[in-house]
Amino acid sequence: MAFASSINGVCLISHHGLRWRGDLPLFGSNRSKFRRFHRRIATGHRIKDIRAVIFKPEVDFKDPDWKMHFQEDFDRRFNLPHLRDILDVQPRPTTFSLKSRGPLHDGNGAPEGVWNGYVNDDDRALLKVIKFSSPHSAGAECIDPDCSWVEQWVHRAGPRKQIYYEPEEVKAGIVTCGGLCPGLNDVIRQIVFTLEKYGVTKIIGIPFGYRGFFEEALPEIPLSRQVVQNINLHGGSLLGVSRGGPDISDIVDSIQARGINMIFILGGNGTHAGANAIHNECRKRKMKVSVIGVPKTIDNDILLMDKTFGFDTAVEEAQRAINSAYIEAHSAYHGIGLVKLMGRSSGFIAMHASLSSGQIDICLIPEVPFTLEGPNGVLQHLEHLIKTKGNAVICVAEGAGQELLEKSNATDASGNVVLSDIGVHIQQQIKRHFKAIGIPADVKYIDPTYMIRACRANASDAILCTVLGQNAVHGAFAGFSGITTGICNTHYVYLPIPEVITSPRCVDPNSRMWHRCLTSTGQPDFH
Repeated sequence: MAFASSINGVCLISHHGLRWRGDLPLFGSNRSKFRRFHRRIATGHRIKDIRAVIFKPEVDFKDPDWKMHFQEDFDRRFNLPHLRDILDVQPRPTTFSLKSRGPLHDGNGAPEGVWNGYVNDDDRALLKVIKFSSPHSAGAECIDPDCSWVEQWVHRAGPRKQIYYEPEEVKAGIVTCGGLCPGLNDVIRQIVFTLEKYGVTKIIGIPFGYRGFFEEALPEIPLSRQVVQNINLHGGSLLGVSRGGPDISDIVDSIQARGINMIFILGGNGTHAGANAIHNECRKRKMKVSVIGVPKTIDNDILLMDKTFGFDTAVEEAQRAINSAYIEAHSAYHGIGLVKLMGRSSGFIAMHASLSSGQIDICLIPEVPFTLEGPNGVLQHLEHLIKTKGNAVICVAEGAGQELLEKSNATDASGNVVLSDIGVHIQQQIKRHFKAIGIPADVKYIDPTYMIRACRANASDAILCTVLGQNAVHGAFAGFSGITTGICNTHYVYLPIPEVITSPRCVDPNSRMWHRCLTSTGQPDFH
């Protein structure tokens, strides 16, 4: 049976297996040691407290200064790449101010007087705020065996007093990659608004993801406040989306040929990996280009962040499907409602939708292995529910239980493994089981997968999109590149892209939130 675990929300072992990463402290560059460890997992050995094992940093805890060394390494990793690293660029006073001449006056809206709305370059936000007293506390994230408190500071996002671009020299490009997500248009809109507030007039959209950089049949889309004014009233993306794309060098060639020097890339882990590669290629060529990511994933599976835009909307929209399944189940004799929601390797949507609805009896997610058959299986518990309450509602994430199905070697354009349909499989197994025991069961299967991502962002996500879009522009004008903007511990921050793409973020089975879900559903362990 596969073993799933997470630390700091990092997916390490799932139905896809433990992935090799050269930066795992336990293994260093020793791939053979990693393989031996992987074989132990594959053959059923359950590693006690894998959280401490895999993520124990290379720190000598006997050294009285180990905290200082740890923090120095953390600060180095989370230092933000800047144009100054490769170019002799000089700052100038910002053109961004909310204390400015109005549109009825002559001039370009330059600041009047002093405005105190700027963020200092030395401002920081704490990444973690809970001090755990024991590694056995629910959701504990400890660095050393004693769970010592170590401050981890990251850069605060927002406008700076000094900028590294003249607005007149800027040609900004915006591209949306991967799949749809509620709020894409909101982010595009705010990026355009904020660029114009700085005084930028040359703004374009790259159509259909990275594909738009190289297909001649896809011309760039001129953007302005007038063009994007009302796009937030609709779902989807004004620019279109697609997966995959050309070689990084070809993309950078296109950026160079178009004269783009600010590129805003909206996407998930794969898209951010591409953005980081674009950033590195631009640095290699010593180009004055700021590459800024905006994290977009409906699955909420990007590391370190409280949440990503579109997630709240997806959970809200999922309520419609769950409510329909509930009504169907309660209106039928021995009714069983089955809802499959998005979540390839992370079960956040299924978990939060189950919690918010209060109507789910069984929640199945990729991070928590389960069995269908046997005395402790899902089917046995389902039989108990039908006998005792007469109906049941199940919520399953699309990536759950993949080890129970025939594996597919196919991948999509983004390199993601094409998942087998766990929803259909569970539906068939439920029907087979109840037929075999001679109990009638009326199973209704609902798959709203794409419905929940094609809608307009709700109020909560719209606010998040607004702030992320604005901060992306502030980061570019501040001279940063190879960064993404997000919300951590309720504060808006900038993070180096490599720190958020090492692996998907996962539900921690030891977390309070998963325990709350289990309390709500009343389900047992299915193994």
